[in-house]
Amino acid sequence: MDGGTGGGRAQLNVYGEPLASCSQQPLTGWTRNGCCETDASDHGVHTVCAVMSADFLEFSRARGNDLSTARPDLGFPGLQAGDRWCLCAARWLEAHRDGKAPRVHLRATHRQTLSIVALAILKPYAADLD
Repeated sequence: MDGGTGGGRAQLNVYGEPLASCSQQPLTGWTRNGCCETDASDHGVHTVCAVMSADFLEFSRARGNDLSTARPDLGFPGLQAGDRWCLCAARWLEAHRDGKAPRVHLRATHRQTLSIVALAILKPYAADLD
């Protein structure tokens, strides 16, 4: 198991365990299978399973990535506060630095995230350690 970039091998979370599902409704993930899996073509590293908040959705819209508006032509339903979604690790870190980071499900966050965001930064936002 490499836990990293797919290729039919099990992908792992930040704890080195099998990656849990992030969301089936709305269906998320780079490969749209509900998990924050990644592969070599995922240049945005969509690996953080985040719980959308109104603050983060506004932050993302202001940065040019409107996640709230549905885009049926792209099969994108638009997100609301409370939805879970696989975010780009760098965008999550940017939001953290601006005080707008959403909570995360660490068991559904891919370990590739740790190449961009330290686990010590993620843990205070953990929604699945309560």
